Amino acid sequence: MRLLPRRRAAARTDARVVHQIAAWSLGYPDAEFFGRIDLMRSALDETAAGESADALRGFLDHAASADPSQLAQHYTDVFDLSRKQTLYLSYWSAGDTRRRGSVLTDFKQLYRDSGFVVDLHGELPDHLPVVLEFAALADPERGVQVLTENRPSLELIRLSLVDAGSPYAGVLAAVCATLPGQSPPDRASALAMAGPERAVETVGLEPYDARLLPLFTTDDFTSNGFTDSGEEAYR
Repeated sequence: MRLLPRRRAAARTDARVVHQIAAWSLGYPDAEFFGRIDLMRSALDETAAGESADALRGFLDHAASADPSQLAQHYTDVFDLSRKQTLYLSYWSAGDTRRRGSVLTDFKQLYRDSGFVVDLHGELPDHLPVVLEFAALADPERGVQVLTENRPSLELIRLSLVDAGSPYAGVLAAVCATLPGQSPPDRASALAMAGPERAVETVGLEPYDARLLPLFTTDDFTSNGFTDSGEEAYR
């Protein structure tokens, strides 16, 4: 009977590892990202298994063999120059409507209530890498709840990345695989998950104060769960 809690704890640890690695992988592929690849691989080998881990390994293998400048250009093309794959979750749920400001405020308040202090580096609080950091390091249960609430958005991003032939589709697939239920096979099914309401009103939002919350360093990752060798440190 004591094995079940241990299995649940292991599953939570697996999800936290996946969310942290996905957060790093969805950041801009700079020298810091490439310097973490071995650490991320070791962490997956030590703690995570299944569909999510396999999807992340596939992405990391691609990144390790890619030309850094080409991967950086691809990142800019798919995430910065197109709304089709934007990582800002409020855009998918609220569009450019007045409601988007309220959604952004809710994310900011969520982090404050949890004591999650992160330098956003100019990003909005709904930026998916930040949300994944929150789920990995601050409040895993609430983090999974927020990700589940935004599941239609995550699936639409994933499907758009698949259509674009982007290796980042594997990172989104890994995140979705940590959430309850199966991923929808197509865009129509993903839209059905979101319900009938669609955001249509476009307004000019005021610049949002992003100076609230840093994506964590390798030292932070080590202190919150793993050594540089990937050895598990959660207890």
